Amino acid sequence: MRLTEIAFGDARPVEGYGPGFFRIGGQVIAGPVIVTRTGAQSWGGLDDPAPLLALAGEVDVLFLGMGAEIARPPAGLVAALEAAGLGVEAMASPPAARTYNVLLAEARRVAAALLPVGG
Repeated sequence: MRLTEIAFGDARPVEGYGPGFFRIGGQVIAGPVIVTRTGAQSWGGLDDPAPLLALAGEVDVLFLGMGAEIARPPAGLVAALEAAGLGVEAMASPPAARTYNVLLAEARRVAAALLPVGG
């Protein structure tokens, strides 16, 4: 089997995570985070939809990482994001980060909003 190293260019992949934090592009961010091709920022969590809505037009799909386990996001949040033109895929944060990285490497227009896995 041939293995090929993934090149992200100047994009910001999720490099790691642990109890209460994410490492993105060499930067450690505590708590919930929003990550896009161009950077990462702290996020207020599910009660803070404004930064997610601001992604409309910049990305096609938002991966919503719900923490250590998959959970249903608030219906009102999903409805608002979809009304703004964002596709929303909710899953646990670890697979959301992995899926974001794969599609980022394919130069897709994606973002991830991730809740921490614990801590």
